[in-house]
Amino acid sequence: MQRLSSKTITFFNKNPHFLLSSKPNQLFNLLHAVSHSTHHEIPQSHHSQSQMGLPQTPPHDNPSCRRPTDQRNHNHLSDAARTGFGLVRLQNHPDDETHKQSHDEFAADVEKVYRILKKFHSRVSKLELALLESGVVMRSGLAERVLNRCGDAGNLGYQFFVWASKQPGYRHNFEVYKAMIKILGKMRQFGAVWALIEEMRRDNPQLISPEVFVVLMRRFASARMVKKAIEVLDEMPKYGCEPDEYVFGCLLDALCKNGSVKEAALLFEDMRVRFRPTIKHFTSLLYGWCREGKLIEAKFVLVQMREAGFEPDIVVYNNLLSGYAQVGKMSDAFDLLKEMKRKSCEPNATSYTILIQALCGQERMEEAMRILVESQRSGWEADIVTYTTLISGFCKWGKIDKSYELLDSMIQQGHTPNQTTYLHIMVAHEKKEQLEECMELVQEMRKIGIIPDLSIYNTVIRLACKLGEAKEGVRLWNEMEADGLGPGLDTFVIMIHGFIGQGCLVEACEYFKEMVGRGLLSAPHYGTLKELLNSLLRADKLELAKDVWSCITTKGCELNVCSWTIWIHALFSNGHVKEACSYCLDMMDADLMPQPDTFAKLMRGLRKLYNRQIAAEITEKVRKMAADRQITFKMYKRRGERDLKEKVKEVKDGRKRRARRRRWGGVHGRDKIL
Repeated sequence: MQRLSSKTITFFNKNPHFLLSSKPNQLFNLLHAVSHSTHHEIPQSHHSQSQMGLPQTPPHDNPSCRRPTDQRNHNHLSDAARTGFGLVRLQNHPDDETHKQSHDEFAADVEKVYRILKKFHSRVSKLELALLESGVVMRSGLAERVLNRCGDAGNLGYQFFVWASKQPGYRHNFEVYKAMIKILGKMRQFGAVWALIEEMRRDNPQLISPEVFVVLMRRFASARMVKKAIEVLDEMPKYGCEPDEYVFGCLLDALCKNGSVKEAALLFEDMRVRFRPTIKHFTSLLYGWCREGKLIEAKFVLVQMREAGFEPDIVVYNNLLSGYAQVGKMSDAFDLLKEMKRKSCEPNATSYTILIQALCGQERMEEAMRILVESQRSGWEADIVTYTTLISGFCKWGKIDKSYELLDSMIQQGHTPNQTTYLHIMVAHEKKEQLEECMELVQEMRKIGIIPDLSIYNTVIRLACKLGEAKEGVRLWNEMEADGLGPGLDTFVIMIHGFIGQGCLVEACEYFKEMVGRGLLSAPHYGTLKELLNSLLRADKLELAKDVWSCITTKGCELNVCSWTIWIHALFSNGHVKEACSYCLDMMDADLMPQPDTFAKLMRGLRKLYNRQIAAEITEKVRKMAADRQITFKMYKRRGERDLKEKVKEVKDGRKRRARRRRWGGVHGRDKIL
């Protein structure tokens, strides 16, 4: 493996002031970095993009709706805003010293509380007693740090939030409430969010501000609950907050960033009288259409913008540039670049980076490098975002050696890489199953003062589990927590699948129950539940499987028809027909009607067992539930038989296809033979 050169290590030894900011998990969002005088603000990165992986779309300008901050912060964070990676050259600023002292003051208590929450989260009485006996004194700033430490483990954060609110002499401030709303929104516990806002109105009405509702809007939008997000506007006056252009702009921004640009466009037209259009509103819509690849609609927004008296600025042009690049119209993108120069809107670092990323995506690496060289000759200096984009391109096409050369070059020119830069190289090594190289790269990151983030740990742990190194995965897990990073949902899923693949089912169950206890189980990850239950039942570990299901039901997880169906089908498929019928009755007692094919499958199994009593009991309950839902029982039964036959046919067809592939050696083997 080609490592960082000795010159690079020497550079960092001589220049220790090149350090990362205190936010190691900054998003890789190329155009979140843009700062321009038209908008009078520092664009900030948002949580709408996943921090767990590589960017899937071309870079885009961020039409985020932020209120202006004070001038001191503008000056202090100018470099960070330009790069978008949270990279700052630390200065001797009083705020830095204050932050460092604050970090040292809270670090020990945060870790102590976090360990207690992990250990006793399933036993509330013991948890409260342990927290009281810990000697931790609640004070301003501690609660926010603990909630951040809990990460995606929403249940842990909520239990601490409730306990802290009961402590004498302490009251939650705005930041704590805001953090808790974000956590509950991420868990999609929106009823609990509204209850929390009601509590704020009752106990701390002075803390209710438009920013609280903006957070809620963004969570609804990320869950694709458009109507609920819009309804927040109507609910705000009930809490003494009148929505203005800023709040409305945040709603448009959230909808456009989460794939609901059509709804955002309709809402914009309906609300034009109520809220005066601003350039941010138009920019959000333009970004949304460009992200969807709908350039005609984007150009129409541009026309509307000009009719409203707004001239396109660098953010608007960069969004259009990104739209052209995304659909592969590179000639139009280069023409737009020339037009920008003619209209005295000089392209910036983001503009060139958009073109470079598009060329990298088409494996036109030489052209991408040519743009870099030519732009530098014209006086434009490449930044960390540009270098990271090029490294990503080389890694994507398997040219890891080139990416290391570029990494050395950028470091020697004074640009400090961040976690995302290394993540691209990690993923390239992962594709080639080079675990040792990944481990060495982690160590080299630490040598130059870069702490691996959750995405990097997930990548290395996933590769370790894939290669059968489960013990190494556990070691990395412990190292990650020692670094102060809480495992997220993806980390748990990786470990569970790794243990299942190695046949370590007891360990897989322990991690799964820990994941459930932290409130991380959600509908999109029912596949993990299905694989775990089936693996346990195939290994004749019925009691262990029942223990897993009991954990789910007792931890307050919202069980829907899908989750019950997974459990019942797993039992039935592994020969536990009576148990499957028993849990089906429990499901109906919870007022959830089984799917038609589930009912048909159970009836077939009971006929083979000649158990008419249970069959009659299930049939009677299904008849009653069908009548309550205005469904005829005959239609329900007929549909179940049909669905069951279709699924059996799909399974048989799949087996035949796999057999043909094995016979002919797959598609590539057949091509070789021909």
